[in-house]
Amino acid sequence: MSRVYNFSAGPSMLPLKVLETAAAEMTDYRGSGMSVMEMSHRSAVYEAIIAEAQSLLRQVMNIPDNYKVLFLQGGATTQFAAVPLNLMNGSGKADYVLSGQFSTKAYEEAKRYGDVKILASSKDKNFSYIPKFTPADIRPDADYVHICFNNTIFGSKFPEIPDTGKIPLVADISSCILSEPLDVSRFALLYAGAQKNMGPSGLTVVIVREDLIGKARDITPIMLDYKVAADNDSMYNTPPCYGIYICKLVLEWIRDDIGGLEKMAEINRRKAQKLYDIIDSSKLFKTPVEVASRSIMNVTFVTGNDELDKKFCKEAEKAGFVNIKGHRSVGGMRASIYNAMPEAGIDALIAFMKEFEKNV
Repeated sequence: MSRVYNFSAGPSMLPLKVLETAAAEMTDYRGSGMSVMEMSHRSAVYEAIIAEAQSLLRQVMNIPDNYKVLFLQGGATTQFAAVPLNLMNGSGKADYVLSGQFSTKAYEEAKRYGDVKILASSKDKNFSYIPKFTPADIRPDADYVHICFNNTIFGSKFPEIPDTGKIPLVADISSCILSEPLDVSRFALLYAGAQKNMGPSGLTVVIVREDLIGKARDITPIMLDYKVAADNDSMYNTPPCYGIYICKLVLEWIRDDIGGLEKMAEINRRKAQKLYDIIDSSKLFKTPVEVASRSIMNVTFVTGNDELDKKFCKEAEKAGFVNIKGHRSVGGMRASIYNAMPEAGIDALIAFMKEFEKNV
């Protein structure tokens, strides 16, 4: 069977070169006589893998020296608790922007640990836009402001890094990490599940400014304490070894094959624009997301008829376009076009959409 175009929101496509390299090294990693899946995380061979992965991430994302890179487990959802447990310990207050399902879940979890306020929300229009706020709207004694930078389910993204003044900014970047350059210095903390743009599920990356480490409250579980993770180079316990290895291969692909994040962004923006152009010019398809808030990673669209949406998804799958059904909370279709989705996949989908529209 030939490979399909996988538009899944995650776990998502991986670069073919990465899969082929991993396959070639599956039973014998570079003469070690064993798979990365089998080797001790305390071995010199694996310590070199995790060190290189961290170094590559710093290089590709241009992470400043005063930030720690942590390779953790538990998915981004675990960070919904870890963030307030580690950071909401000054005034005990935090302001959250609700722009979709995951930012809402993060807000609900944070309320368990302190005084959490909704700073801005787009729930009034089913999260079809990014809500605006100014530094003046933020409580002056808030320990941090939390946002979800790209909203996987609704297909929206912050058009720019919001200004939070002197208040530390925390962002979930699970579905847009490595898609374009990002000024890490504008954030106090970034976190991301790997399964969309970095590697397989099971790995979570946290990038945190050093001055914010070591302030976790006493009740913080040891596995959620950033200081413990930082002091032990992400190996307090057995890390997600294979996920980190695949992440290393993905980072090598971005650096060596793509040419870095500037080039990656150019490709991603071109792919997304092609898809939005066909939707905007169509008499059948439309996207509910406001133009200024459109994501370049997750393109959501509908026909306006539930039965026609179902027909589209069914016929798309038969044609080799899989996992294009929209999330149950919004319906319609969603094309997740992460880094590994080739431009040929977008072109093929556009041709299919044109043919479908012609025939309905």
